[in-house]
Amino acid sequence: MNKRTPLYDAHVAAGAKMVDFAGWDMPIHYGSQIEEHLAVRRDAGMFDVSHMRAVDVEGSDAQAWLRKLVANDVAKLTLPGKALYSCMLNTEGGVIDDLIVYFFTPGHYRIVVNAGTAEKDLAWMQKQAAGTNVSIIGRPELAMIAVQGPAARTRFWSAFPEAKAVSDNLIIFQAARWGDWLIARTGYTGEDGFEITLPADEAPKVWEKLRSAGVAPIGLGARDTLRLEAGMNLYGQDMDETTLPTESGLSWTIDLKDAARDFVGKSALVARQAQRQFVGLVLLDRGVLRAHQRVITKQGDGEITSGTFSPSLQYSIALARVPMGVNAGEEVEVQIRDKRLKARVVKPNFVRHGKALI
Repeated sequence: MNKRTPLYDAHVAAGAKMVDFAGWDMPIHYGSQIEEHLAVRRDAGMFDVSHMRAVDVEGSDAQAWLRKLVANDVAKLTLPGKALYSCMLNTEGGVIDDLIVYFFTPGHYRIVVNAGTAEKDLAWMQKQAAGTNVSIIGRPELAMIAVQGPAARTRFWSAFPEAKAVSDNLIIFQAARWGDWLIARTGYTGEDGFEITLPADEAPKVWEKLRSAGVAPIGLGARDTLRLEAGMNLYGQDMDETTLPTESGLSWTIDLKDAARDFVGKSALVARQAQRQFVGLVLLDRGVLRAHQRVITKQGDGEITSGTFSPSLQYSIALARVPMGVNAGEEVEVQIRDKRLKARVVKPNFVRHGKALI
């Protein structure tokens, strides 16, 4: 039997189509996926992301341990609540998971990991923490609601005006505590907004209060098209344990500035030269780009990792892994069934803050 978030009944009552996602019953849409997508781009929408796992890391060795666990360097975090995005690698340099690390004090951090990898991640963390003064505490009693869109913060404050004092001055990728809540200025849509972590038993009332404030419920279908337009990776599609972050458009999450700092997978990353690169594709012919379609270039074949029809741009876009030497602006072909359709190579981000980037 699949797991259910604290908002399951609210989704069913709203007429959501429920699907299996990483072992959870989750809403794919509430009617029109395209309308939900555009609601986030134009106003505000909210997502149930309670299937994701919050993990607290505490102890005198917390900072040193995290500097070894992840490829980005948590020592850069000095402002309370500030966060960074990073990959957690295996010894071969493959991506075990991509995650966000929040800093509170050098002895207290919070990590948010993906739903489908949560148990694997926790087991890996426990293994890496052996012999250290670090406590790794999973927080399954917490729920998460993301409110995203150009009007997201305003609508959130209209529902919870008392929260404005602690969240109004948050910069991007910073969080603040508000009682038992953590309000973070983060998201997965390419729009502004908050991700709120709160006690699970409070989630249904908060969800309804946000609906009353004009925040539309949004399913996982629109969440996927929004993140793809924003050029954001999805674990299991755009990267996994067999791919290097340098072949997944994630070189910017690897910090090698401190030569003395060692982290799991570093030696493999340094030794293994990337053979492929991560690019965006825009389909020039009629059709829809999908994952696993073959990309034909002058330098050899590649593969689409994520593809969709873009509701914001009104044509098909994709993320793809292709051979080195393929440059932005070049035309390639994509094998779709028995046809080869033309596509143009672009930087792997398409829409941010409601504006086309290509």
